[in-house]
Formats: sequence, C-alpha cells, structure tokens
Amino acid sequence: MPVHRSESSRVCHGKGAGLGLALASAVAFGGSGVAAKPLIEAGLDPLHVVWLRVAGAALVMLPVAVRHRALLLRRPVLLVGFGLLAVAGVQACYFAALSRIPVGVALLVEYLAPGLVLGWVRFVQRRPVTRAAALGVVLAVGGLACVVEIWAGLGFDALGLLLALGAACCQVGYFVLSDQGSDAGEDAPDPLGVIAYGLLIGALVLTAVARPWTMDWTVLTGTARMDGNPVPAALLLAWIVLVATVLAYVTGVLSVRRLSPQVAGVVACLEAVIATVLAWVLLGEHLSAPQIVGGVVVLVGAFIAQSSAPAKGTGAPVAGGLAAAESGAPTRETAA
Repeated sequence: MPVHRSESSRVCHGKGAGLGLALASAVAFGGSGVAAKPLIEAGLDPLHVVWLRVAGAALVMLPVAVRHRALLLRRPVLLVGFGLLAVAGVQACYFAALSRIPVGVALLVEYLAPGLVLGWVRFVQRRPVTRAAALGVVLAVGGLACVVEIWAGLGFDALGLLLALGAACCQVGYFVLSDQGSDAGEDAPDPLGVIAYGLLIGALVLTAVARPWTMDWTVLTGTARMDGNPVPAALLLAWIVLVATVLAYVTGVLSVRRLSPQVAGVVACLEAVIATVLAWVLLGEHLSAPQIVGGVVVLVGAFIAQSSAPAKGTGAPVAGGLAAAESGAPTRETAA
C-alpha cells in the first residue's frame, strides 16, 4: 500500500500545483485592466493597448519561439489556432463588444466560456462531466452576474452580444487548445513554445486590425493617472506585457495541463473578481454589497468544480479526471 499512498500523494500535489497556477494566472490576467485603464484615459486607443500588450509579449517570448521552431512543422494547426483564438480572437472580440454594450454585460457573456467548455466536452467529445463541475459553473456564472451588476445595463445590442459571445468562444479555444497533447507524454508540444508562437501569430493579426502606426506614441513617454496619482506610462505597459500577458499565459496554460480545461476555466472566472478588487484598491472603484456577495459565490463555484472527485469506472468524468491524467491515462483527446 505504500506505492498507492505515494501515487495518491503525487496526484494531490499535481492537483494543488495546477490550482495554484490557475489562481496565479487569474491574478495576472485580472491586473491587466487596472494597468490598461490609466493608459486609455491618457489618450491611447483600447485596441492600441491590446496591440502593445500582445506585440510586447511576443517580443519577450521570441527566444522561446526560436528554441521551439520545430513546432512549426509538428503542430502548425495548433499554433495558428492558439494565435487566432486564444490571443487575437479573445482580445479583439472583447474590445469590439465594449464599444456597443456595457462592460459588465460583455464580461459576463465572455465568462460563459466555462459553461461552453463543459458543452464541448459533453456534446462534442461525448464524454461525461460531473454534476459538481456543472454546479460549479452555474454558481460561478451566477456570481459573476452579481459582480458585474448586470442589472445596471440592459441596453443590449445584438451585434455587441454576438461579439461578446465570440470572445467567449475564443476563450473556449484557449482552454481546449491549451490542453492539446497533454496526454502524449514526451511527444506533447512544449506549452511555452505554443504560447510563444501564439503570441507571434496574434501580434501579426492584431497589427493589421489595430494599425499601430496611427498610435500616439508620446503617451508612453509621459505619465498616467491611477486614482489621481501619477504613474509612469512605461511602467504600466511593462506590467501589462510581463505580468498580465507573459506570466498570465504561461501559468494559465501550465494550469490546464495539470487540471482539466473546464476546471481551469471555472477558476479563471476569479479573474473578474480579482479585477474588481484591484480596481477598488488602486482605482477607487468601490464594490457594492451585491458585488461582494457575487465574489463569494464565484469562489464557492470554483472550489466545487475543482474539488469534484473522479467517478468510478472506465469513463471518468473530465471535471474529476485529475487522477487519471496524473497517472498517464489517456483521458483527453488530442487535436492538430
């Protein structure tokens, strides 16, 4: 029985590490808005901020891309899909949606992604999911409705909602593509290489969309205001690139490799809570009582989903399939 205990300990350690990485990713992603808002208020177009974020991160990850250049031949579809969906698609659709519908509505629609991931697993891959994971998603989405106070903005625009739903679908691509090859052992594509090429491809796509040559570059040489306090614009940009993008994507993809896509997706819902708390502390945007309650509900939903146990038998539900994944069992399909 010592071997069994050792295996169980290894599984629990892997699950804990995956949850820690997912939380780190949520914190890193959640801080992007707090750093970007002062730059936008200083005169930068939101789409230009997105381009600076992705292009800067691509430049940082360029040495990694060169090191893993073999991926261009081994997994070209995966790299293109990650760049178009997980990087360019999420950013472009979300910011386009913001121009037509309230921020809270757009954020809530985008964070339907965990539920869409469950739908992908259940109806496309035809694999069972646990009731606990489904309940966790329902609680997380319901909590997010309170966090973003969806009732405060009801002027829905059909195209805006479609764009926000497009961002949600692209976010599903992020979680699903991040999981590709995780059961392939030594043949699995290196996650850092996938991220590096995804950022490069995303930067190329966003260059055509954002047209950075029209940007007011002088904004980056001055200061921006964060709750009335001057902050160097270059420092804010460095945070967005290094922490909110490079660190966020790396920890996010690694967490999906240790958890399942839908569990990591639910934990990622904490990004909205973290972003709201950071905005409260750093930007003076105070939380209301319903938002605080909603944040607690999101935390409960995330905990329920990530702690769901695998079902007995050969068809372990994906949301609880961590033990099988850690032991090397083929619980996930590969694509690309």
